[in-house]
Formats: sequence, C-alpha cells, structure tokens
Amino acid sequence: MTDIRKQLLAAFEAEHREHLQAIRTALDHMGGGEIDLTDVFRRAHSLKGAARAVDLPSVEEVAHQLEALFSHVLDGQQSLDEPTVATVRQSLDLIEDLVANVLKPEPTQAVSTPAPNPASLASEPRAPTTDAADAGSGSYLRVSAEQMEELSDSMHQLLAELQADAGIDDALRQIELEIRGLRRSWDHLHAQVNALASPTQQSRGGPSFLPRLRDFDQGLKALFRRVSALSRDRRQSSWSVEQAARQVRDNIDRVSLVSAETVFGGFGHMVREIARKAGRDVNVRSIGLDVQVDRQVLQALKDPVMHLLRNAVSHGAEPPDERRAKGKPERAEVTLELASRGGRLAISIRDDGRGPDLRRIERVAVDRGLLQRRDLGHPPPMIDQLLSLVFTPGFSTADEVDRLSGRGIGLSVVAEAVRKLQGSVLLRPRYPHGTEVLLNVPLTAARQPLLLLEAEERMFGLPSHAVERLLRLPANALESVEGRPTARIEIGGQDVVVPVVTLAALTGSPNAPLPSEAGHVKAVLVRHGSRSCALAVNAFHDVRTMLVSDVQAIGLTELVSGTTFLDNELPALVLSPDKLVEHWIRNESRLAAGGLGIAHRAPEEERRARSILVVDDSITTRTLEKSILEAQGYEVLLSVDGIDALHVLRSGEAMVDLVIADVEMPRMDGFSLLQAIKNDPRLSTLPVILMTSRADPEDVRRGLDLGASAYITKQKFDQRELLATIGQVL
Repeated sequence: MTDIRKQLLAAFEAEHREHLQAIRTALDHMGGGEIDLTDVFRRAHSLKGAARAVDLPSVEEVAHQLEALFSHVLDGQQSLDEPTVATVRQSLDLIEDLVANVLKPEPTQAVSTPAPNPASLASEPRAPTTDAADAGSGSYLRVSAEQMEELSDSMHQLLAELQADAGIDDALRQIELEIRGLRRSWDHLHAQVNALASPTQQSRGGPSFLPRLRDFDQGLKALFRRVSALSRDRRQSSWSVEQAARQVRDNIDRVSLVSAETVFGGFGHMVREIARKAGRDVNVRSIGLDVQVDRQVLQALKDPVMHLLRNAVSHGAEPPDERRAKGKPERAEVTLELASRGGRLAISIRDDGRGPDLRRIERVAVDRGLLQRRDLGHPPPMIDQLLSLVFTPGFSTADEVDRLSGRGIGLSVVAEAVRKLQGSVLLRPRYPHGTEVLLNVPLTAARQPLLLLEAEERMFGLPSHAVERLLRLPANALESVEGRPTARIEIGGQDVVVPVVTLAALTGSPNAPLPSEAGHVKAVLVRHGSRSCALAVNAFHDVRTMLVSDVQAIGLTELVSGTTFLDNELPALVLSPDKLVEHWIRNESRLAAGGLGIAHRAPEEERRARSILVVDDSITTRTLEKSILEAQGYEVLLSVDGIDALHVLRSGEAMVDLVIADVEMPRMDGFSLLQAIKNDPRLSTLPVILMTSRADPEDVRRGLDLGASAYITKQKFDQRELLATIGQVL
C-alpha cells in the first residue's frame, strides 16, 4: 500500500466515524423531536464523496442510498418512521463493518532484502532500537514502547528526588534564619561591649579589644551576606530545575498518551459480529473515543472493557418479542462512553436491557456464604450492598458458559484490573431499564495525587479523587447507631447519617479506638456510589503527586491498591477507597442494610443532563465544542446560524439550558440572536455565552450590554476556561 493511500485511509477512518456518530446521535434525539435533517443529509453526502476519494465503491454505494433516503425525507416524499430509522441504522452498521474490513491490519510477511554493503555499515552506524522515517512533511522517530515507559519512569523518579531535595532548601533557610537571629543578638551585645570599652574606660588602663570586635563584626556581616545570597540562589535554582523537570515530564506524558480509538475503536464492530452470530440484534454506540489516555492504561483495560460489553449483550439483550412486550425498541442498545474528568478517565458501559437480577444475585451470594439467608418478611439488602458482591472472585449468575458470557469467571477480573490501576468500579441499575458499569481510573499509570494520612503511627495514601471532604467533627456531637459512632453530614443538600469508622480498624488494628484531639475527630469523607463513610484518622499530612507501585501487602491485598515511598524512604500503603467502603458494608451488613451513609439520589429523569445549544457556522468549531461538552456529560444541540437557533428555541421541542454562540454568522449574527433572545419573554432568562474571534473592547462591551452572561475570545480559547465559565453560569 502506497504512503498516500495509507494517509487517505487514515483520514477517512477518522472522518467516517465522525459522520456515523453524528447521524446516530441525530437519530437518538428524534424522540424529543430534535433532528437536523439538513446536517444529516450533508453528512451522508460528505461520506459518499470521501468514500469515492479513497476508492471504496461498496461504502460509496451505501452512503449514496442514505443520501437519497434523507433527500426524500427533506422533500416530504418519505417519513422518518421506525422502519426507516431501523434501515438507516443497519446501513450505518454496514458502512462501519465495510470500513473495518478494509482497515484490518495486514499480516506480517517476510521481506527479502539485499545484503548490506559492509562499507555502508561502517560509515553509517545504525541504532538498534529506533527507526527514523521521512513522512514528507516532517520526520518521525519510532521508539519501542518499553523505552518510552522506562523514560517516563525515570522522569517521575527524578521529580520524586527533587521533591525529597526540598528538605535541603528548608535546612538552608533555617540556617539563614538562625544567622539572622545571631546577627541581631550580636548587634545588641556589640552596643553593650562598646559602652564597656569607651575611651573613659581605656584611659583608666582597661584592655582595648575594639579592633578584634570590629574584625568579628565585619566577618559576621560578610558571612550573613554570603549565606543569604546562597539561599536566594538555591531557591531560584531549585525552582528553575523543578519547572524544567515538570516541562520534560509533561512532554513525555504527551508522547505517552494515545487516543482511546487506537485500542477501543474496533469494539463496536467486534460486539456486533458476536451478537449476530448469537442471533441477537444489537446497536453498539461508541462515544468519546478521541480522549487521550496513557497507552498502558488502555491496554490494561482492553480485556475488562470487552468483557463488560459481552456481558451487556449476554445478560442485557432480550429477544425482540420480550422487548416489544416491555414497550422497548426491538433492537437492543449498548453504549461505550469515555470522558476525561479531573485528570481521570471515566468509562461507562451501559445497556437498555433487563437490568441487574437482584434476587438471583442474592441467591448466589447466600449459596456462596457471602450473605446470611433472610428470614421470611425480613427486608432485602440494600441495592449497593448486593451489587458490590458481583465483583467477588468467582461470582457469576450465568446459567451456562457460552461465547457471549465468556468463561463464567464473573466480574472479578474487571475489578482486579481496575484496582491495579488505582481506580474504582461501580455497577448500578439504570432508569427505567438496563444496567451501567462505571470505571474510573487515572489517565496515566505511574503518578497519582495522594492525600497522605496517619493512623496509629502508620502512614497511608488515599487517592485524592475519592476524597469528598476533610472533616473535623466535635466528639461530643457524634451519635450512636447500634453502638457504632455516626455523624450527621450535609451531602447534596441532604442531612445524611454517615458511619464514622476508624481507619486503623479497617487496616489491621481491629481494636483501635476512635482517635480524637482537643475534643475533635479528624476524618476523611469518602464515597463509593451512593454510600459515604467517614474514615477517622490521627492526622492529615499533605497532598502530593507520587509514584505508585503495584506491590501486594500481606493481609491487606483487598484494601491496598499499591505502595509509594515517602521522603524518608519508608513505604506507605495506598488504599483503595471503594474497597474500604465495601469492606465496611460486608462487616457491618445490618447497618448497611439499614441505609446508613446513603444519600438518596433523585430519579434519573429528574437528574437530566444540562442541554447546551451551540450556534456556529463553522463545522470544525461546532464539532470541537460538541466533543468537549459531551465529554463533560452535557447534551449538545447544534445550529448553523442565529435564525436556525431561534427556530430551535422557539419551537419548544428541546429543553435548552444555555446557548453558546459565535458572533459572525450568515443570516443572523450573534448580537442579533442575543437581542432576540432577551426580547422574547419566554427566552429572556436563558443564559447566553458569546464566543468569537472579535476581541475589540467595543464588541465585548456591546455583547455584555445586550445581556450576554460571558464573552470569550477564540484567540485565547482554552477548553478549561470554557468549562469553568459554563459551570459558573449554570
């Protein structure tokens, strides 16, 4: 395959996924009456032209059929009813499958090469592990993944050494302060000595030691100046070295990150093939595959995510007759969604199937001795208590082992893989149908922000992402439930009774008392799913980004996700927050069954995702903003100009919480759109953010005077600024 052909196919792979995803998303929003048929038609047309450019006639033909279908719908000659939508979805799947077959990796073949010229080898030495290639527009260096990992580890170790080196700076600063104090004492003493050695005293024959005092005074001043200068230089040098090291670390991390598409991109095709061979009709959606993640993290999650997708099909997808009887579409849906949130990777695998079989889970748990058999009339365990059991090694509710259900090993393999990455996993039912598994892991495998804690003279690290709040609870305000300490804590606007658990009691000292100091208990509020616990500790120390190694600890394997080394070279155990909560749930099953620590969540329909209307005539800008916002959980609607946006808003077919609009657009610009919104009594309270390249102060003032909630210029566009502004407005 020629280089130009490879480049065209690589570009087409990204483009065709964008068009397919956009059309699928439009079809998904049909239920709310919101579908941009013009955009859908344009995308089918663009897909046809792109397929022709890369010489894929089979894809071009299917795209042409889609284009003709959407054209008839736009002209009113055909309606977009359920059979038509089903045909469109099948065509989209067919295009994805055709492209996947074309882009399959070619089998490695032995290549015959002429014997090298000894003279050329002598004059042109070759590196054994790297390979440079000219790609026309620039040069590329291919380096083995192992070398990149070693380089990254070395860089992180260097930063750890620099952090430890900060102790020298503190010591030098202390010496400077001590010399400063010595200098002040000497100045006071010098005045007294001068008084004693006055000319009157010398005339009486007293000893004269003024010359030696002057020499000592000058020497002390010189020493003080040198130490002060050295301290300043040391601080400046340390700061510069640390900044340079951090810059190198960030550059290395950027090289180590790859698109999730590289590992998860083919999952949709694979799962559909498996489902078809099992006689099931499943639509598989993939969202957020453009997120950048450490290659090691993606590889570690490859099998677990595939296992969860198989489970979603095998346990979730009912036969068409059963789905019709429940009022569902005949075609089951499975969604894989990835998003980057706060330096961590959030993965959701969800379906619209049967949902967790709580009775069967309880039966299997009782049979395996994980739960006590309930007496007749006794209430069942809490949902989170039951669902946490499915990650127990060997736990499986499958009646038989088949290609879909895997080998009957259950979800423990998923939990173990996530634990090794210092992450968390959660299974929960969806409303009104289905199941969702949430994985939360770091974007990079090596470094973790940790909260350092002390309990019973032992140091522990707790991933900072799991820390909801640091608490200082009055000891006399603690309450007791069945003899266990609890505290009333405001969580999400609710007054929740949370268990207060001594961390040392969970980590090897079962009889450890509740630590208190000056009449208060220090505790860390952690949360797993809807359950919260307050972990009582002796002291909080620091929050640091540290290297975490996957080292097992005897007796604490379940609770410990890794180890890290402190400044004194002593190891500290890194704890798994979700395992700590699950450990408490198992040990205190009666309290857990009573709902202690649970903040009751609102029904899913009441927790509707915020909807944002993006108005911009540039498809590139619309696509960029849409991907950024959807990765943060927002629902995104698109309009190409102000008139189109007003039609969406005034139709009432979609609930919009915020408008983000460009200023320079055809037909109706952003200022006119803003003015029309604020003059419409039904829309006047709707917040609007103007985001444009027009940075003139007069334009900014005009936008704000017209009622814009914020004005962001594209010259300094930063997605963090956009998201922060949206957070403040909403």
